[in-house]
Amino acid sequence: MAMRPTDFAGGVPVEGYGPGFFRAAGEVHHGAVIVTDAGARPWGGLDDAAPLLALAGQVDVLFMGMGAEIGRLPADLAERLRDAGLMVETMASPPAARSYNVTLSEGRRVACALLPV
Repeated sequence: MAMRPTDFAGGVPVEGYGPGFFRAAGEVHHGAVIVTDAGARPWGGLDDAAPLLALAGQVDVLFMGMGAEIGRLPADLAERLRDAGLMVETMASPPAARSYNVTLSEGRRVACALLPV
C-alpha cells in the first residue's frame, strides 16, 4: 500500500509530543497547550477555563488530553463546558492528539487541550 501524506487543508496538527512538551506548527510548546486549526498556544491547565469556553461555537469537538493517563475533568469544569455547548471527549493526551489530527484531516471544526505527558 502506498503511503500518502495527510492533508490538513492548512490546519495545524499536533506533530509530536514528549515529556513536558508538544510540537505544533513547527514550534515546541512546553507545558499545557491548546491546539486549533489556526495554531497552538499555551494553556494554564484545568484551572484555566476561559480559553476553553472561548471555543464555544467555533469547534464541534474538543479533545481533552489529561496527561499520561486518562482522567476525569473536574465536575464544575465539565458542567461549564457542557453549558457552553461544547462537546468534550476526555482521554489521555497521546490519543487526544491523534484523535484531533484525524478529525482535523476530515475537515471538521476541532480543537484539543493537552496536559503534558
